[in-house]
Parts: sequence; C-alpha cells; structure tokens
Amino acid sequence: MTEDLARWQFAITSIYHFLFVPVTIGLAFLVALLQTTWYKNGDPVTLRLTRFFGSLLVINVAIGVVTGLVQEFEFGMNWSNYSREVGNIFGGPLAMEGLLAFFLESTFLGVWIFGWGRLSKKVHLACIWAVSAGTAISAAFIMAANSWMQNPVGYVINPVTKQPQLNDIFAIFTNPVFLWSYVHVLLASLITASLVMLSVSAWQLRRRQNAAFVRPARLAVIVLIPAIILSMFIGSELGVVEGKYQPMKIAAAEAQWNTCDSHCSFSLFQVGGGRNDETPTQIIEVPSLLSILATNSINGEVQGLNQLQAQYVKEYGPGNYIPNVFIQYWSMRVMAYLALAVLLLGLWAAWLLRRKTLEKSKAFLFIATWAVALPFLINTAGWLLAENGRQPWIVQGLMKTAAGVSPSVSAYEIWISLCIFVLIFAVFAVVEGFLMVRFGRRELDETDDHPDTNDDESADMPALVY
Repeated sequence: MTEDLARWQFAITSIYHFLFVPVTIGLAFLVALLQTTWYKNGDPVTLRLTRFFGSLLVINVAIGVVTGLVQEFEFGMNWSNYSREVGNIFGGPLAMEGLLAFFLESTFLGVWIFGWGRLSKKVHLACIWAVSAGTAISAAFIMAANSWMQNPVGYVINPVTKQPQLNDIFAIFTNPVFLWSYVHVLLASLITASLVMLSVSAWQLRRRQNAAFVRPARLAVIVLIPAIILSMFIGSELGVVEGKYQPMKIAAAEAQWNTCDSHCSFSLFQVGGGRNDETPTQIIEVPSLLSILATNSINGEVQGLNQLQAQYVKEYGPGNYIPNVFIQYWSMRVMAYLALAVLLLGLWAAWLLRRKTLEKSKAFLFIATWAVALPFLINTAGWLLAENGRQPWIVQGLMKTAAGVSPSVSAYEIWISLCIFVLIFAVFAVVEGFLMVRFGRRELDETDDHPDTNDDESADMPALVY
C-alpha cells in the first residue's frame, strides 16, 4: 500500500511538472529567435511579439520551478532507501543541474526581464540565449539521471558496503539511452512550444484579426515540421535502444506475449491483451513493422513477455517482472497517433502560409487554437511509456521499486501529503490557466513600440512588467 501511494504521488508530481518543462525549454528558444530577428531588423512589431511571448515564458518558468522542487524533495521523503542506496550516483547529475544549469537559467532570466532599456541590445539578446542554453543543459542533467535508472552504467559494487558506487561519470553522459532520449526531449519541447505559439497566434488571428501574429505562426510552423519529423525518427531509434536494454518494455508496448522470430507485425489497434488476456483481438496489423521498429530489421526477433518473465525469474528470483501492459500498449499509440496529427496540422499550416491565406482560414484557426492540448497529451503518454515500462524496477536490473520506499513513512502520512499536493497543484493549474489565457489573449502592448535605436547603447525603454 505504501509503495503504491508513493508511486502515485511521484507520478502525479512528475506528470504535472513535465507539463511546464517542455514549454519552458522550447519557448525560451523561440523567444530568443524572435528577439534575434528584432536585433537584426529593428522592427517594432517583432519587439512587441518578443515581449508578448516572453511573458508566457516567465509564467511557465515560475510554476515549473515550484513543482520541480517538490519532486526532488520526494526522493528524501518517500524514497529514502533509494536515495541511500544509489544517491551517490543519481544525485550527481541532479547536483550539477542545480549548481550549473538552474542558476544559469534563473540568473539570466532575471537579467533579461529587468534588462529592457538598461542593457545594450547585444547584451540583452545574449541573456535570452543564455536562458535557452540553461534550460537545455538542465534537461541534459535530469535526463542523464533518469537514463541511468533505465540503463545503469558507470558503476561498480563496493565490496564493503555492497552498494553501487560511481566510477565513471563519463559513462553516464554517453549512456545510449541518455543520448537518444535527451534529443527526443529537446525535440518534444520544440514541438510543444511551437504549438503553444501557433495556438495563441491562431486565437489572435481569429478573434482580433491582428495580422502581426502571422509572424509567430510562421516561425512556429518552421520549427514544428522538422521537429516532429525528427522526433518520430529519434523516437523510433530510442525504441531500438530500449529494446536492447529493456526488452520487457518493448514487448509490453506491443502486448507481445510470446517471442516472434521475424517479420513481427505491429497492431494499429486491438481489443484485450492485458495481464489475463494473452490472445488479444488485433483489429489492424501491419506486417513486419514491429520488427523494423524494435530492431531496425525486417527479420528482427521481438522477445515475448512470457519468455522474458521466465528469464528474469531465473536471473533475479521470483516475482512479477511484467509492467502494466494496457498502459504500455496505449501510451505508445496515443503518442504516435497524436504526433501524426500534429504533423498533418503543421503541413496544413505550411500550405496555407505558402498560399498566404492562413489568417483567412477559419477552420484551421479554430482547430489550431484547440490543438494546443495535443503536445501535452503526447508528452504525458511518452512519460508513462518510459516510466511504467521500467516497472517493477526503480533502477533496471539493480533495485526494485518496492525496495526503494522509505521504511519510516506510513501509508496514512503519504495519503495526507498526496491530498495536499493534489489540492495545491489544482490551485496552481487554475492560476497557470488564468495567467496563460489572460496574457495570451491580450493585445500587443503599444508602449513596447520603442526599439533601441542606439544599437549597442541602452535605450530609454520601460522595464518589462509581467
């Protein structure tokens, strides 16, 4: 009971926190691109758009930082055995993230916010690029820690303490799971932020008929299309890598109960396939596609859940090593199918932009406004696929989730804190939603229409107020 509640609490915190992370990473990059454009052409409308979307960036940073801190404290509260056992390894990248990336990001974000009219255009532009770099570096350290849980490398077992001990920090940052998953997260962030920018622009074009928002819509589409295409490729390659180190995760994602030797088919949809149903009804099958996705070969073998279960019982002892198949199967498909929908939306937008009719297409503007929900659903499905697929391990092959729970925390205490967190997060969600809608629907502030004309000298321009 304690383990289940601790998992629920960490899952809720992580999913909630990850709603803001990709927006922050991607929007920092897009705002930096907007400001770079203004730096080069001095166009006052571009300046106003930079400050407009900069306000949305700041809102997400503020909420994201709060939820991220809660998440890290939970390692000590609910997962003290885990922290005690592998904290000397897992804590390394987290410490680097806090000492380097977080301070880089937060410091330069503060300078950027209050530097309007006080810093030269060049220095001020460097600040927003430093913020963007900080968010990307922060993601690198976090993903390095998470990837170590998926595929532990760079350690030895201390003969005295019998605990894993880091002996190769370089191995953590060259972990194949890290390299592919980190790029995947960066691309997901660009997709998320691009759709946020496209959605806000679509609303402005539909309701206010403000032609200036064609510019951020165009920028969003230019970033979105290559990002979603690359993300599909990287995600496919990540599946191959995880098939090598976590074959159970891949088998569960297809509800593949028995090993398939070659030409394994991929089901687009099925009925059944859960723990007590090893013969699901597969509605549509694509021949050989699973072999290609899992091994990059049409003749590739995909191991089955039953065979892997027997193998793990021999290797690790009695227990159930099969994750929740329903979550794995549908998380993978929700992620893939919605990603395809995003790609189609991006191509539609590109076609309209080429014809110079995007701002006139009522159907597109309406759909694009509501499509902002898609990347958040994709990101959540991807997180579930990655983390649920590791169960019952908290560190793959090294430590089970049940062994990581704090022995001194009762189920009753976790219930109380869980209810409090859910209540607080609900309040944050209302605040976040209210601020995003309010600032996303406001008109461009004409008081910002005063670009720095002295190039490298500070101008008399009012400070940005959020």
